[in-house]
Amino acid sequence: MKPGAFRLQAMVCMAATVTVLATGMAIAGNPTGAPEDWPMPLKDDSPFSLLLLDRFEYGDSDDGNSRLWDAQGWYGGDYNKLWVKTEGEGPTGESLEVAETQLLYNRTFSPFWGWQTGVRYDIRPGEEDVAYAVFGLQGLAPQWFESDLALFVSEDGDASLRGEFEYDLLLTQRLKLQPRLEFNVSAEDVPELGVGSGLSNTEAGLRLRYEIRRELAPYVGVRWERLYGDTRDMARAAGEDTSRTSLVIGLRAWF
Repeated sequence: MKPGAFRLQAMVCMAATVTVLATGMAIAGNPTGAPEDWPMPLKDDSPFSLLLLDRFEYGDSDDGNSRLWDAQGWYGGDYNKLWVKTEGEGPTGESLEVAETQLLYNRTFSPFWGWQTGVRYDIRPGEEDVAYAVFGLQGLAPQWFESDLALFVSEDGDASLRGEFEYDLLLTQRLKLQPRLEFNVSAEDVPELGVGSGLSNTEAGLRLRYEIRRELAPYVGVRWERLYGDTRDMARAAGEDTSRTSLVIGLRAWF
């Protein structure tokens, strides 16, 4: 464990504990869970659930074929939810490069935004698994951009930031074009994960989907991936590609 990592872990655990206790006390004092300054608080006594398979796709590039999934789901009321996120990717016919799962508590603080805190666990076949504390913000930005920002602090004290943004452009009632952007930033070099400090990578995509039903939509598109800075240098030293363009075909569904 890196010097000072134990102290950082203790601070993270304390912060998470204080957050959970404070939220619990707030809910106890306000059973509906609604902020007191909201003009028309909703009744939060009926739980709901949703499972969204945002991307389930096959990609074809000059470097070979790949597979990818990205899904999330939640259960709870209007203000307090249990949120689960999972994603993974890797070349077809081989082991996954990484499979990630997040278990989060979501607290809605405005009609379109919620704070999230919890844990993330990465399974890396052939390498050591990694656990993280998660502090995030998810919701709809102005102009209806779906936004997901998260700060991750690993068990060794390494901090990183991820941002994901999506937008649905309605072409017809059933045909939609979705631009997507993801970036990852690391606070320090993590050689064992092949990650350098600063902006480490971006992934941009453009997908055209047709909704057979609102809940079921196949799509085609293109995905661009690129590494930067020290992360790019580490990949080059390992003989790996630093950018890739893939044609993709996939399915989006929700239940």
